[in-house]
Amino acid sequence: MILPIYLYGSQVLREKAVDADIEQQEEREELTKLLGDMYETMKNADGCGLAAPQVGRSLRVLIVDGSDLTETYPELSDFIRRMINPVFTFKSEEMCTYSEGCLSIPNIDADIERPEVVRIRYFDENFQEKEEEFDGFAARMLQHEMDHLDGVVFTDRAAPIRKKILGSKLNNISKGKVTTSYRVKIDK
Repeated sequence: MILPIYLYGSQVLREKAVDADIEQQEEREELTKLLGDMYETMKNADGCGLAAPQVGRSLRVLIVDGSDLTETYPELSDFIRRMINPVFTFKSEEMCTYSEGCLSIPNIDADIERPEVVRIRYFDENFQEKEEEFDGFAARMLQHEMDHLDGVVFTDRAAPIRKKILGSKLNNISKGKVTTSYRVKIDK
């Protein structure tokens, strides 16, 4: 089911998400459905990543899919991850800067500096614990989505001058004054 994407200004985007309960079968079934709905929602909006807070659920769950970016990033051809309760176990000191955008902050982008390499421990969609190292744009996508789990949006990490320039646009988004090709919601 395609879910509405919560826009900048929604309280759920500023909350620190809680760990998902993966012990109970009923909870696992609900997480499996949520991951499926998130994937369908992300694809419908032409996104490459989505975190549960972006669909109104304050859970530490995210999904990324780089397969549509292979023209620019061929190494992402098979890069799809569904992560439950992810945690960083390593972030490199080496940094890199890329332009980022977000489905919750439509029509805005900013150059954001992040670690080049990260290692993440998480449970996959089969509830198996994994730990993997990621670099390049895969690391970027995951860090962006993991920020959502901590109530951080990418514009929080923008240079001060860029934040100032974006102020009125962000204010308009928080009031619902934005056009998207996908369902959106603001919940204050």
